[in-house]
Amino acid sequence: MTPADRSSLREGLRLGVAFGIAGFLLSMSFGVVARESGFSLVAAVTMSVIVFAGSAQFAAVAVLGAGGGPVAAVAAATLMNSRFLPMGVALAPSLPGRAWWRGVQGQAVVDSSWAVASNGDGTFDRWRLFGTTLPQYGAWQLGTLVGAYGGDVIGDLERFGLDAVYPAFFLAILVPELRDRDRLGVAVAGGLVALALVPVAPPGVPVLAAGLAALWGLRRGGER
Repeated sequence: MTPADRSSLREGLRLGVAFGIAGFLLSMSFGVVARESGFSLVAAVTMSVIVFAGSAQFAAVAVLGAGGGPVAAVAAATLMNSRFLPMGVALAPSLPGRAWWRGVQGQAVVDSSWAVASNGDGTFDRWRLFGTTLPQYGAWQLGTLVGAYGGDVIGDLERFGLDAVYPAFFLAILVPELRDRDRLGVAVAGGLVALALVPVAPPGVPVLAAGLAALWGLRRGGER
């Protein structure tokens, strides 16, 4: 690791702390919801350790809690995580090594770390990516444990305003990108696509369609 890499890693760790705090609150709510849906403490924490994806975990728990089977739960979670397809395509050229090693490194991608790692020119700083994800991963596991263990004490999450953390989390990622006119146009186009599909498409499909629109915008920007 070069001095520049270490500097990027430290910067990512510093930036990841704020996102980790938000992730702690989100995962705490997941722990509560998972236990209410019939998950054991071990099952809830194990899911967070392996999956580490808020929207996918909430989608799977909602399906299982409503009486759906494992296949339906996995399908719902996969659709919710489909946004990582265009994100991975954009990130791949910035990761060294063969395809399998790039895939391993890509496991560190979460929404905030992907956005923070962007250099603004279509390339990504992988060490900033790793650094930003690390505190979020730890906070996610801790929050799940707290929520799953102390859900009866925590009670209704909405009375603490925790239901607003998720949209605020994504807005914090999006707002810095809107300073560029091209990116603003892509964000608006993706948002309109998602809004148009929400009433008629299954959960997750609007997210995938919006992500593909963003990938198209990224490609057009690169061509220019």
